[in-house]
Amino acid sequence: MGKFSRDKGARGERELRDILNKQGYNVRRGRAYGGEPDLVGLDGIHIECKSVEKLNVRKALQQAIDDSESMKDGIPAVFWKKKHDPQELGVCEGWTVTLQLADFLEILEAWNER
Repeated sequence: MGKFSRDKGARGERELRDILNKQGYNVRRGRAYGGEPDLVGLDGIHIECKSVEKLNVRKALQQAIDDSESMKDGIPAVFWKKKHDPQELGVCEGWTVTLQLADFLEILEAWNER
């Protein structure tokens, strides 16, 4: 991966981190080669962060699945946005979360048990 791609990825991770922190979650960037996901701090959620023009959603989700299985750190979720989405989209500024239906149902079940 080239320096431009790494820098772009880091910018996306910082942007998402800042959004989540403003919402009251204590999230930090993971260590790139330290066996951590892109962002750390949402217990039980493995965050794969992407800021790209065109995303292969299935490939990104498979990466999150594989990494979450090896790290054993929770439900794999891809947090992503198009690189040049307009910023007037509200508090989440164009970010989308993709996860498997079975994992979404697990989250709903936990929510309903509260």
